[in-house]
Amino acid sequence: MTLTHRQAAAWCATLSVCAVLAVPGNLPGLATDARLTLAVFALATCAWIATPIDDTYVALGAGLALTATGVISSETLFGTLGDATVWLLICAFVLAAAVGRSGLAGRAAAFLVSGAGSVRQLVHLTTAALVATAFAVPATSGRAALALPVFLALARVLADRARLVVMLALLFPTVILLSAVATLIGAGAHLITVSVLWESTGEDIGFARWLLLGLPLAIASSHLAAEVVLLTMTRRADRDGPVRITAEQLQEHTPHPVTGPLTAAEARCALLLGTVVLLWCSEPLHQVPPAVVALIGALVAASPALGTVRLKDALSTVPWSLLLFMAATMAMGFALSVSGAARWLVSGLPGGGVPPWLFLGVVIALSTAAHLALQSRSARSSVLVPLVVAAAGEAGVNPVAAALASTAAAGFCHTLPASAKPVALFADLPDDTPTYAPRDLLRLSLVLAPLTAALVWLFALGVWPLLGVPL
Repeated sequence: MTLTHRQAAAWCATLSVCAVLAVPGNLPGLATDARLTLAVFALATCAWIATPIDDTYVALGAGLALTATGVISSETLFGTLGDATVWLLICAFVLAAAVGRSGLAGRAAAFLVSGAGSVRQLVHLTTAALVATAFAVPATSGRAALALPVFLALARVLADRARLVVMLALLFPTVILLSAVATLIGAGAHLITVSVLWESTGEDIGFARWLLLGLPLAIASSHLAAEVVLLTMTRRADRDGPVRITAEQLQEHTPHPVTGPLTAAEARCALLLGTVVLLWCSEPLHQVPPAVVALIGALVAASPALGTVRLKDALSTVPWSLLLFMAATMAMGFALSVSGAARWLVSGLPGGGVPPWLFLGVVIALSTAAHLALQSRSARSSVLVPLVVAAAGEAGVNPVAAALASTAAAGFCHTLPASAKPVALFADLPDDTPTYAPRDLLRLSLVLAPLTAALVWLFALGVWPLLGVPL
């Protein structure tokens, strides 16, 4: 196998780091556990970047190495699988399967887009619908799979306007990725961030608090991105033409009913989903953990009398590989914190001498660009967030603000088709449906990357302090 320049550079850097760490006299003040942790992290990161080995396999191997060398206990490694956040995701996927089986998502989308009278209205109504899916479907790949049939129906209705179809093909994954920050279940990286903050600082961020901080940013960044996609992918003539999409037209290309009164299954599913989201958002009032609420909702969704999906079928939709990967990277992040490796790495930073605005700007810039090296969002958070939290402590910046800014900025991963699963999914569409080319992604990234980074920076400096996260 021939190594690319990036792969060769990654291996050379990793082997050099491991060689330095292996010499006991080098790097005074670095404990043995910290040396082992840094070596394992360097090898795992290199494997994620420079090998075709499955990301989950690498993460599990790294977790096993940290356990075998005594950096973390076996209870810590396996305990992450029983973490409440993992159960929250499992149950949320069961609820998502019920929503998908009922056809409720297609009906809601048809209701929204059929009200559009212009291209710009269509774009922003579609954006609003995609933001709302963050409450119903966990993880960006699941939302992309749910939204794909809706997009294909729109593409067939707009078959005579190919440029609009290409624009929508890019709009869907762009908004799905940027709006994930709206909810705690929007991405596995969010759960890793919450876990690292709890282990490092004792700060607990629940569903309601994440919603308060993340939803405004998700709405702002998604609609900003929608305008950027619209302006970069269409001409004035494309935007000026009227648009009229009726529910009846969409029904011709959709297997589930999108017109008429709600079916019994749709009504039950809508009531259940609304109740679960309401209980999630009101957690400070009733004190029932989100994972318990999700478990109750999952059992109702799969019940013989009230459910719309069998539990066996719903569990088959759960991405177990993703959950294992997330659990293993949570254990790796824990090791980076408790071994002292993260604090040692940032010990050279000027303590208290960096203005918060500059510190957050550097963190956001690095997190925005990190997808070029690490394609997995969870892997990026497992590497970056422990370092950011430790560096924030050294620089006198609130670790919560720094961790949230890093996680939000890492939601940008649009540069290449392989940068994120939703981007890859919409880049390879069935039935010769028009879609975007790699050069379209690059053109969009040149504009959108600095804009979204600046927006996260403004939220961290001006909005989140008003919502209880000071600098």
